[in-house]
Amino acid sequence: MSGFVLNIVRRGTYLDSVALMRLSRGIAAMPGVEEAALMMGSPANIEIMTDAGVLSDAGRSAGGGDLVIAIRAESEAKAKGALTEAEAQLDAPSSGDGSGEAWAPRTLRSALTSLPDANLALISVPGDFAVAEARKAIRRGIDAMIFSDNVAIEDEAALKQEARELGRLVMGPDCGTSIIAGTPLAFANQVPRGTTGIVGASGTGIQEVTCLIAQMGGGISHAIGVGGRDLKSEVGGISTLMAIDALASDEGTKDIVLIAKPPGADVTAQVLDRLSAGGKPAIICLMGSEPLQIPDGITQVYTLRDTALAAMGRSDAAMKPPAGLARNGGGILGLFSGGTLCAEAQVVLRDAGQKVRSNAPVAGIAPQSDKTGHLLLDLGDDEYTKGRPHPMIDPGVRDASLIEALGREDLAAILLDVVIGYGAHDDPAGHVAELVDRHRSDAGPAIIASITGTEGDPQRRSSQMARLEAAGLYVAPSNAEAAQWALAALDTG
Repeated sequence: MSGFVLNIVRRGTYLDSVALMRLSRGIAAMPGVEEAALMMGSPANIEIMTDAGVLSDAGRSAGGGDLVIAIRAESEAKAKGALTEAEAQLDAPSSGDGSGEAWAPRTLRSALTSLPDANLALISVPGDFAVAEARKAIRRGIDAMIFSDNVAIEDEAALKQEARELGRLVMGPDCGTSIIAGTPLAFANQVPRGTTGIVGASGTGIQEVTCLIAQMGGGISHAIGVGGRDLKSEVGGISTLMAIDALASDEGTKDIVLIAKPPGADVTAQVLDRLSAGGKPAIICLMGSEPLQIPDGITQVYTLRDTALAAMGRSDAAMKPPAGLARNGGGILGLFSGGTLCAEAQVVLRDAGQKVRSNAPVAGIAPQSDKTGHLLLDLGDDEYTKGRPHPMIDPGVRDASLIEALGREDLAAILLDVVIGYGAHDDPAGHVAELVDRHRSDAGPAIIASITGTEGDPQRRSSQMARLEAAGLYVAPSNAEAAQWALAALDTG
């Protein structure tokens, strides 16, 4: 790769990975900067930065407890300027209480000295250290939410087994979304309190369902993320089963929703038995799953929209596609920041009899390499985010793909998701709209979007919708309906 590479290593410096991703995005946007990465020096992150072409010998010397600032720019002067700005932002005082003074406890022990009544620890350190920090928490009687990834599955299983014995809940690793007693954690949305409790192995799945329930006038008691591997046989659904038990015994929870990819048959049986024994109405959405033998009191649905409708006791028909969508043939390209939103769109198109392929296929969907059929891409997958923030933080991850698609005559529709809320980009709709304004053609494909979010989010759903519609995008009420509208674009009349 071309460009001047400059690295600095800050020894023994821990920083939250979400904060680092957001800072990386800002530095990468500086004039003359080709790429920027601020990451802890874990082996996995060193590999990511190497693949992204931003690592020098100085950066390769970092250990798991060191912070690497890695810049690739068009010149040495631009690289040094970006590095200076990154260090200035890292050193700027900050606090969450408005006092203007930094509060940065370096250990769990010191944090508990300041917050002795805390009962939940949110852990976002390099994966090499996450299990040790979570173990400290559960041994002090505190539940743990692990945002960190790159944790070995055998370590996850051992940690959760110990947590179960101690009566403590471990959410994660790689748990990106939870809402506990009305408090959004990590990537989550501001939704009303209510009576629906959610257990989810999917972050954007939880976000879409909680936001749709909010739009329908309902609310959430708790939304408990468990991490994407909890339902694998190696882990055995330990946290999922504990979360179901917690919601079953919670007086404020009247019904329970489970959102996940299909687990193994052994784990599925345990989950269904536990939901049935809980004594509360339950809804399960195992994305891409075939119909299951379901005990009484449990409803199986197949999309996130239907999950929200079932939780609200409703069966609303999907909104009809707007006029003007139909194109003279062509295919559908989906560019998704949310993996579960990509999966839901696959299910909608698959069940409509369409041939679909994806880099993250659900059951019945061909791999991307198949070369034929509508293509739905999960741009949050590692192949797109190595050395870069997640597209929910940096929507620029899909810029090149979207620009190329806007000029294609063989496409009837482009499908996009826009995910807002805490942790997300401050104006993702504005970013998309500006790109479309510059690059679309009148004869190009229909651009169909949905917005996962609420009016209570910092970005405000109505403002994001207005920005997209002003740029000529069709905005569907839900991700599932956006996929259905894309089918209408295939109509040749």
